[in-house]
Amino acid sequence: MNVVIIGYGMAGSRLAAELRDRGPHIKVTVLGAEPHRAYNRIMLSSVLAGKVRERDVEITEAAGHGIDLRPGVTVTAIDRGARMITTDAGDRIEYDHLVLATGSRALIPPLSGLDREHLPERVAVFRTLDDCRRILATASGARTALVLGGGLLGLEAARGLAARGIATEVVHAVGHLMERQLDPGASAVLVRTLAGIGITAHLDAMAASVAADADGVTLGLADGRELRADLLVVACGVRPETALAAETGLAVERGVVVDDHMRTSDPHISAIGDCAQHEGVVSGLVAPAWEQARIVARVLGGEDPLARYRPLPVVTRLKAAGIDLAAMGTSMPAEGAEELSFADPARGTYAKLTIVDERLTGAILLGDNPSVGAVIQLFDRGAPVPVDRRALLLGRAIGVPAATQAESPALMPDAATVCQCNTVSKGALVRCWRAGARSVDDVVAATRATTGCGTCRDAVEGIVDWLSTVDSSEVAA
Repeated sequence: MNVVIIGYGMAGSRLAAELRDRGPHIKVTVLGAEPHRAYNRIMLSSVLAGKVRERDVEITEAAGHGIDLRPGVTVTAIDRGARMITTDAGDRIEYDHLVLATGSRALIPPLSGLDREHLPERVAVFRTLDDCRRILATASGARTALVLGGGLLGLEAARGLAARGIATEVVHAVGHLMERQLDPGASAVLVRTLAGIGITAHLDAMAASVAADADGVTLGLADGRELRADLLVVACGVRPETALAAETGLAVERGVVVDDHMRTSDPHISAIGDCAQHEGVVSGLVAPAWEQARIVARVLGGEDPLARYRPLPVVTRLKAAGIDLAAMGTSMPAEGAEELSFADPARGTYAKLTIVDERLTGAILLGDNPSVGAVIQLFDRGAPVPVDRRALLLGRAIGVPAATQAESPALMPDAATVCQCNTVSKGALVRCWRAGARSVDDVVAATRATTGCGTCRDAVEGIVDWLSTVDSSEVAA
């Protein structure tokens, strides 16, 4: 089978690796518009912060026998009748099955002075590695920065700039930060936490104009105020890249419409990742994209032609110096829901649980909370919550069954998910250790744990340390 993948990002590279692992009977061609190897976009904020180098975020697993990688190549047309694509270099490539992994593009708001095709100097978006390079080129001589957008992407950019000692201001049109994941109470605590690491937040601040010159950039607000800085980063979200799919006549709404097998309206074309819309939802997150890649690989590889994609519970993490945030499910009030919350702004702590029929349907944990692992496990597995809700809300062990505690790896159930992005359980890590892995790097290579957002690194290291110290009989069963 000849499979062509359009898009060499986190979804496309993962699918190529999954197909490669299923045998030499599948020939894979991967075309990427960016002139780089695939890289972990989630880690770009760490590149901004100077915590890691560019080469540290490269994804190399797609290389190997049967994989034809072509970075820096743009697909200009799809001929569905002939099952052939055309590239900007004039190449025509046939396919038996085509997979769209075209990702998403940065959203540029319609502001006076802001042109997507020709961004002013000292203005950059935050989406790609080239965007990151543009930001760093300006930030090298900057003392102040503005970030337009107080969602997850904007806060990632802001904390990266602040880590370089740049006084950073976040401008957000909504009344609270990360409104898709947080409620106003959590946002208020987060605003105070951000201030402690050099980030000021302006809420309910609608941007109206941008003016840049050789000395800096001015962001005009709708209320007449003007904010001035050396650099402006636009992080107002992303939009699925669907132009190619629409031009070729595929069903497109917000994203490319797919069924449970990730097939589009053409059975010879699939779509995965940021560009795909399944049951009306465009996820935009790495864990669903990698699960979609796995499903497509199982179908195309013949392992399970009837494999179906089922969205998994998503946990959003923002973890950096001074910030530790986990948000999952919905924070919106629901009929019959039990809601518990606790806030200690002075300590940067906020916790909220939403419980329906003794199951967690949503949670927000900000700051140091020892029960975060137990909460994630309960949410991920749909397990009943303990009778004493305070144990989860306040991080106390009272009333929490040993099976849900995560303080010691010995007390974690094998089914507990350690790496949310790759759906790697504690049991998978233990099996990997039994099979001969004796270091964190060995475990990562075998399971892909930590290769997504990276926030589970400490947990994986802790489990490996525990495995290396306990008697083998304790984990041999």
